[in-house]
Amino acid sequence: MSQKTKVIEKEEVVIRFSGDSGDGMQLTGTQFSDTSALFGNDVATFPDYPAEIRAPQGTVGGVSGFQLHFGQMEVNTPGDFADVLVAMNPAALKANLKWVKPSGTIIVNEDSFTDKNLEKAGYDSNPLDDENLSDYNLIKARVTSLTKECLKDTELDQKSILRSKNMFTLGMVYWMFDRPLEHTEEFIEKKFKKYPLVVEGNKMVLRAGYNFARTIEALPYNFSVAPAKIKKGIYRNITGNKATAWGLIAVAEKAGLELFCGSYPITPATEIFQELAARKDLGVKTFQAEDEIAGICTSIGASFAGNFAVTTTSGPGLALKTEAAGLAVMTELPLVIVNVQRGGPSTGLPTKTEQADLMQAIHGRSGECPMPVIAASTPSNCFEYAYSAGKIALEHMTPVILLTDGFIANGAEPWRIPKMADLSPIEVPFAKEGDNYQPYARDTEKLARKWAVPGTKGLEHRIGGLEKMDITGTVSYVPENHQVMTDIRSERIRRVANFIPDVPVKGNDDAEVLVVGWGGTYGHLTTAVRELQAEGKSIALAHFHYIFPLPKNTKEVLKRHKKVIVCELNEGQFAEYLRAGFQDIKFNQYNKLQGLPFTVLELKERFNQLLEEK
Repeated sequence: MSQKTKVIEKEEVVIRFSGDSGDGMQLTGTQFSDTSALFGNDVATFPDYPAEIRAPQGTVGGVSGFQLHFGQMEVNTPGDFADVLVAMNPAALKANLKWVKPSGTIIVNEDSFTDKNLEKAGYDSNPLDDENLSDYNLIKARVTSLTKECLKDTELDQKSILRSKNMFTLGMVYWMFDRPLEHTEEFIEKKFKKYPLVVEGNKMVLRAGYNFARTIEALPYNFSVAPAKIKKGIYRNITGNKATAWGLIAVAEKAGLELFCGSYPITPATEIFQELAARKDLGVKTFQAEDEIAGICTSIGASFAGNFAVTTTSGPGLALKTEAAGLAVMTELPLVIVNVQRGGPSTGLPTKTEQADLMQAIHGRSGECPMPVIAASTPSNCFEYAYSAGKIALEHMTPVILLTDGFIANGAEPWRIPKMADLSPIEVPFAKEGDNYQPYARDTEKLARKWAVPGTKGLEHRIGGLEKMDITGTVSYVPENHQVMTDIRSERIRRVANFIPDVPVKGNDDAEVLVVGWGGTYGHLTTAVRELQAEGKSIALAHFHYIFPLPKNTKEVLKRHKKVIVCELNEGQFAEYLRAGFQDIKFNQYNKLQGLPFTVLELKERFNQLLEEK
């Protein structure tokens, strides 16, 4: 290290990598976040990419980004504004400059700032040559040229050489933040093990970027971010989609069942299906159906046959699964329907986040057709709530909808791997040979019927979408029986509230303002509330994971506070739902529909405004 280099201690840092969708920014950001997590930092990430598989190169609409926030303190969001922006072309700079902190560092690939690329990005002049970036620490690096120079004596073709330029910028940022190279070098060796030239080339460029940053005068310092103080255990960096898949696998193992997933690929839920398909070693069976309807129908069939069955989708796919979801309710078979919400309606914003499927999840079926609805709130707790969804589905003999969203599905954070022994037991209500079996006879506590696996002697029964007679299960058109069965289906879901925890409150019971949220808004809401509490403000947070039915203490919590504000990435669906159930409480709203998560800054401004209102 140069004698001139100074080390600056920082508690937290936000970095944003950006470039064309083919520039490898998602991989670059993932490698930096994984390395920081292994180093011991707390990490939160936010991948942001175009909907098109190959968006127009060099345009603002084609920019792909990856933002990460790491620190030695608790990190709940990927950060509002970046300390460091890496921009691989003019379009990346233009799209992301507004997200850089004043006096922040901007690293640009100077080679890409050609007249043609400047025109594509909508620049009238080269921003590297005028005063627009004078408030920032601008680092101009000829990344493309230096990458070519580094690999000129190798046998790699020109296309492979250009693909490795993201490793140059990664090496630069590794030096800036004193990160080791070993993890990424191991990743390269594993990913490209069949291509030794590619392995060696990428490692050479990574080291070249590191050495370049160490020697240039534009970087007279680097930063040190100490490891976070976290609970002891075995950790790994995990995305919400992977955590969801692993939570479902844990359910099957704990219940002693085989897991079946019938699904149709859809952004941003596909990775759950892919992760399950990769776990044949754990007995997971997957079926890629021809459409959404076939996906859920195969899962219902698997559940009828005695498997723990799941199906995965996003908003438009949930709409297509509606009819079959009603069949699962009518047959009272266990099923987990995972809906990773995205911007809608229709195709909408398929790679952007939203929370606008709540009413569809609660009410979106024909007839009186209730099923529990649960929402995860962070990438890591997708495991916990996938497990909870599976436990409820199996023990209460009901389909359950698990809501996540694009923000937490694609985001990542450190996850403390639990021991199977520490997970709550799952008691599956199987009927057994020799029982005096009646298809719709129920236990008194949960009103759940027994699960009769086909082929078991003495458990023959009729099942299907037509209304059934109470107890016997024969097809029934008796009006009074339909009322009885409808009431039972409603009451059995209400009784799920007896088996879920109370909603916790972060803050004083007598706080003037109660912030209410659900799902993936948790990180931003909890950070905003925590920062305002540190300023002495009278504010608390109640974040809901169990949506339908609500926790039993919900009304008690809501009535304790003078002002309640519900924050959602929709037009106010949870607020409307709460108003219907608690008509004597006034609910304020704060809503956003931009395909982006909240920022802590905008939340604090709104909460302060509410605190100041008389």
